[in-house]
Amino acid sequence: MRVGIEIREDGLAQVTLRRGDAGNAIDLEMARGLLDAARACAREDVRAVLLTAEGKSFCVGGDLGEFSRLSGDALEKHLFAVTDALHDALRTFAGLDAPMVAAVQGAVAGAGIGLAAAADVTLAADNASFTAAYTGIGYSPDAGVSWFLPRLVGPKRALDLLLTNRRTTASEAAAIGLVSRTVAPGELAAEASRTADALLRGPTAAFGATRRLVSAGLTSELGPHLDREARALATAAGGEEGREGVAAFLGKRAPDFPRVAPQH
Repeated sequence: MRVGIEIREDGLAQVTLRRGDAGNAIDLEMARGLLDAARACAREDVRAVLLTAEGKSFCVGGDLGEFSRLSGDALEKHLFAVTDALHDALRTFAGLDAPMVAAVQGAVAGAGIGLAAAADVTLAADNASFTAAYTGIGYSPDAGVSWFLPRLVGPKRALDLLLTNRRTTASEAAAIGLVSRTVAPGELAAEASRTADALLRGPTAAFGATRRLVSAGLTSELGPHLDREARALATAAGGEEGREGVAAFLGKRAPDFPRVAPQH
């Protein structure tokens, strides 16, 4: 299997890219594996997702070797199959209440940037580097890269990265907002696990509402968005999580948020 998934009893889903010998390049099998993993997260009572990758590099993008063996209609059909699966996986992960943490190392290129950017919290090892790569081979972006980058770093920086394909270090990626923060390579796995575990103990339904509000707010006018916030807040306050959170605050204790039915 090129994508592994383990869902613990406490609700943590660890999704692992397992094609390290090929830089975790995304071929059709891996794209479908990501979709299967995302659907498994949607089916189960998942409270947090941790996305990691085996090998030296997180993901170098699409499998150009696989693509190069095809041409004409066959290539076009194949690319649609890859992007359909990959994009459905991204849509499914985005629709979860459970927040996603990504731990990235080494080379991150092409669709690998899309996977890293799709996470709510993205931790990058100091040795990570980011290259859009698409236009360097005459391609245009996929994996949500042309959607995520302008929202994370601004349209001007996004075009700089997409058109010049210049290599971006982990420290610059953190400075411009492409990743959340950087850590030493030897600490990446532990810090990512700590972050995911902290989110795992949080209010999953409130996390889901927050994710949706932030996404909607990027394209909404202020007035309708304020109404959306009010409705979400009222729902959260009346729910089990809201009641437990307030009781814990007033009782000066740590909250014990219940596991609630996921909203997709």
